[in-house]
Amino acid sequence: QLQLVESGGGLVQPGGSLRLSCVASEFTLDYYSIGWFRQAPGTEREGVSWISVIGGRTGYADSVKGRFTISRDNAKNTVYLQMNSLKPEDTAVYYCAAGKRTTMWAGAYDYWGQGTQVTVSS
Repeated sequence: QLQLVESGGGLVQPGGSLRLSCVASEFTLDYYSIGWFRQAPGTEREGVSWISVIGGRTGYADSVKGRFTISRDNAKNTVYLQMNSLKPEDTAVYYCAAGKRTTMWAGAYDYWGQGTQVTVSS
């Protein structure tokens, strides 16, 4: 089945940037839309961004619009989340997920990565 692995998380100061990567293996990623989600301790999983199968359409949560950019390279089976102007409230575990719909609802996605920690702090 489809395997997803996130990377690129870490500790960054407010105002800094990180680029997260989501790499697929075993199957090609070009059958799936991809979502990025995040979850802080004690909170529900929150949709951050999504991208359509060929990358022609994207969506963002209001909280990250203008700061985050999602992109994909199907030839590399990779999806990226460029995060700029990071804020402490962006601190969370970030997950990528693959599914058949373009939505912020986590329940619509079929395959999930293990998550990567992003911490924004001075």
